[in-house]
Amino acid sequence: MKVAKFGGSSVASATQFRKVADIVSSDVERRIVIVSAPGKRFKDDVKVTDMLIQLAQAVIDGKAYDEVLDEIVKRYAEIANELELTAGEFLAELQDDLRWKISEYRNEPCRLMDVIKASGEDHNARLMALYLQETGLEASYVSPREAGIFVTDEPGNAQILPESYEKLYQLRNRRGVLVIPGFFGYSLDGHIVTFPRGGSDISGSIVAAGVKADVYENFTDVDSIYCVNPSIIANPRKLKEITYREMRELSYSGFSVFHDEALEPVYRAGIPVCVKNTNNPAAPGTWIVAKRNHQEEPIAGIASDTGFCSINISKYLMNREIGFGRRVLQILEDEGISYEHTPSGIDNMSVILRASQLEGEKEKRILDRIQTELEVDEVNVEYGLALIMVVGEGMERTVGMAAKATTALAKANINLEMINQGSSEVSMMFGVKEEVVTNAVRALYEAYFQELPVGNSVK
Repeated sequence: MKVAKFGGSSVASATQFRKVADIVSSDVERRIVIVSAPGKRFKDDVKVTDMLIQLAQAVIDGKAYDEVLDEIVKRYAEIANELELTAGEFLAELQDDLRWKISEYRNEPCRLMDVIKASGEDHNARLMALYLQETGLEASYVSPREAGIFVTDEPGNAQILPESYEKLYQLRNRRGVLVIPGFFGYSLDGHIVTFPRGGSDISGSIVAAGVKADVYENFTDVDSIYCVNPSIIANPRKLKEITYREMRELSYSGFSVFHDEALEPVYRAGIPVCVKNTNNPAAPGTWIVAKRNHQEEPIAGIASDTGFCSINISKYLMNREIGFGRRVLQILEDEGISYEHTPSGIDNMSVILRASQLEGEKEKRILDRIQTELEVDEVNVEYGLALIMVVGEGMERTVGMAAKATTALAKANINLEMINQGSSEVSMMFGVKEEVVTNAVRALYEAYFQELPVGNSVK
């Protein structure tokens, strides 16, 4: 059995719906389909999810919303009409559903935003089931509640409840193709609750784990996962295989293919994932697996992200002061701030975090507390940092990987603000100024993917 998830670009128009139908009908093992809301049809188009957020926000702000609601209905109507579906009843239900949700949750902003956003996937799954039936497939829409996707009651941050997996396994006994909307589940009290960023990918992963699928296919708009962002490197190397751990590190560090939480259910269940192209399904895609051969390609990929800052702290004999690091992190916790990395020396430490977390008065409060409570010699904040992550499980067994990176950056005349490597040696992190991050990534790509393999494998 295969679970196939189709992203927003894969279900953005009638043309894409037809491609999905061809893909589903071409393999009898594709028994369960997860769909996103319609995405962009062209560069300057608007995603349906963004339109729904606009609708919910208008209601929350007490503004007129009929025009936005009509545009949303029109978007689904265009897909249905081009598919030559008799969809009058479907479109009426769509409009009635949105208006009922607005009426029901008008005075609960968080609930309203969740139920309205979830409508994109929900109604697209209904429309997809109608179309698959029209093509002659035995297909049916299955709501997340009927499927058994029960989650914590945290609007916008739902977490799957363990009891869901036993319920989901029963889907194996259902006939035909099952179409399930992604992005949301139901709380035990019956509320619609959405997953965090990358929610439809999370849904697909949960369902694949629940039904114990042989393969989880994730259909998108590229032939494979690239080892680096193609907007930085033209025609970068395609990855045939990548491990779950490597994919998680890259997702966390800026890769847009998967949110870093999305693979956890299939990782724990040991289900291989294949990333494929809806527009070119014959392409082999990229497999995400538990283990791969690292000898030829010890590095899996390079990811980068901007918008970081560093709180730099110095104090003589810091290393002898028991609990110093804990007290620094406690101050951040008191302000509700999470951190990314904490490189340190004997008399200094840095805390790397998202710069957006220091907005308003938080920066001053934090610096004042560190200065006063920890009696440091110096504390300051350095903005404009970018983080680059070089990821590959083969680094652990290959000599000279760090040297190769630092040499490449030095040749490109790029100054390193910091360097950090985890104990697992799955990744190396480099901090550079934002204005040189593109050149830094290019230098690392050339070093790792356009030169001969470095060093010798360590047995």
